[in-house]
Amino acid sequence: MSEEIKKLQAENERLREEVERLKDELLRLVERNLDLSEQMECYTELRRRVEVARELLDGNINRQRNADLQDDAQLLALLELRVEQQRLHLQPDFDTDALAKLLGVSHDRLVRLFRNKTIHRTPEAYISNLRVLAALRLLREKPNYSIAAIAEEAGFGNVRTMQRRIQEAIGMTPAEYRQILTRDA
Repeated sequence: MSEEIKKLQAENERLREEVERLKDELLRLVERNLDLSEQMECYTELRRRVEVARELLDGNINRQRNADLQDDAQLLALLELRVEQQRLHLQPDFDTDALAKLLGVSHDRLVRLFRNKTIHRTPEAYISNLRVLAALRLLREKPNYSIAAIAEEAGFGNVRTMQRRIQEAIGMTPAEYRQILTRDA
């Protein structure tokens, strides 16, 4: 009987070690995914900036009001530049109407732009994604901040919304993500 108990204890220890190894691998993959996501954002932003600059240099764009921009790529580049420069997504009241107003286009034009030209199917998904990325960065960079403070600083209206969005994005809650990060520190 004691031999069987020893075998079970050994198997339990092996399983615990495997769980720890899998947690480490999950953390590594989440970190890698965040790094790749940040690199992709930088690459996309740089590519769009180059496209806009090239058109400006070629004289294809005369100073126009934003509403007169017909080319979706120009409008998307302008959108990303303005949102990034002003960090508007970090304001809880920044929504699709504010985004449309920022660009000087109608709400319907903005929705069509996102549906046809981006991986984000809606402007709401775009804003939410920016907030999730900001929250994940804050969780990593500011371990002493409370979850509520991070939700507020990342532009979420409330903690529950941030928790739900992060859970959907990476498969764990902000507290679980932070616990994995702090465990390795």
